[in-house]
Amino acid sequence: MNARSLTVEEFNQLLQQWSGETIIISKQELDDEDIIIMQLNDISYDRHTRRMDEYEPMHSLHLNGTGTTETDGCELQPLPDSLYEIPLEDSTQYRFDENRFFLITERGRYIIERVL
Repeated sequence: MNARSLTVEEFNQLLQQWSGETIIISKQELDDEDIIIMQLNDISYDRHTRRMDEYEPMHSLHLNGTGTTETDGCELQPLPDSLYEIPLEDSTQYRFDENRFFLITERGRYIIERVL
């Protein structure tokens, strides 16, 4: 991976430019792998000040739009909600290689890329 590191501000600025685009989100977390195809309408963030446990993130990235998720049987199913949430940590690494964003957390790895 020949990607450059970003600050969270640089990440946000670049990702905001992808509003209106179709994106693919790949998540690898523990033994779970998800692939989501989404028409990205909006990007927002949330801060959780009243967390129930340590598993609930302090911050999260919200990718808002419509899309599908690939099931275990390689079938596409509609997303259950128009929001895909990525938990963010103070230690999250933000990287970009001109085509893809890489978010690396203690819990998992996320790749966000545009469908060209």
